Amino acid sequence: MEFSKIATEMNTKIQNGEQTTVDVELNSGETVTCAIIIVLTVDEKDYIVLLPLDENGQNTDGNVWFYELYFPEDSDEPELGYIEEDDIYTAVTEAFNLYLDDAEYDELIELPDDLPDEGSEDV
Repeated sequence: MEFSKIATEMNTKIQNGEQTTVDVELNSGETVTCAIIIVLTVDEKDYIVLLPLDENGQNTDGNVWFYELYFPEDSDEPELGYIEEDDIYTAVTEAFNLYLDDAEYDELIELPDDLPDEGSEDV
């Protein structure tokens, strides 16, 4: 999985605990605090995956929200945009599922530090 420079920078901040939540204003005027899971790059555009939290800072339904992440020309602050095309939404969800599969694999497989290098004859 490849990430743009912006996605890499933001994901590093997320992993380091520097940027863990964002407030999203819904069309109804309600503001929802969301945990940032990851910023993905799909077809050279960045998309953010958010986990909406309740007033206790919890998510009980497991739903995630996907938004396009972009920087307006006159701002250094990122903006969120709706993903309106079904094929793009599908591509982003597939990229997120791939990310989850990779994350689960990494958690399941913990290799010992003393494994021989690939191609080594040590067995």
